[in-house]
Amino acid sequence: MSLTGHVESGVVVFDAPNSLPDGTQVKVEPVVLPEKTKKRSLLERLGDDVGMVDGLPSDASQNVDHYLYGHPKK
Repeated sequence: MSLTGHVESGVVVFDAPNSLPDGTQVKVEPVVLPEKTKKRSLLERLGDDVGMVDGLPSDASQNVDHYLYGHPKK
């Protein structure tokens, strides 16, 4: 049997009602949660790939809609 709970003012409080009678001996072990990692920016995640595309037209960044959707060039 496993029960979950949290500590409030130094007392363990179970998250759901339980049927343990008063005086029941229990063993309490803290749950170690993984540390939250800092969110990395898009540049940090893809930095190794920046500038790695070959064969694009020199004006691709300015006329992306033209090359993707056929819109008139700017």
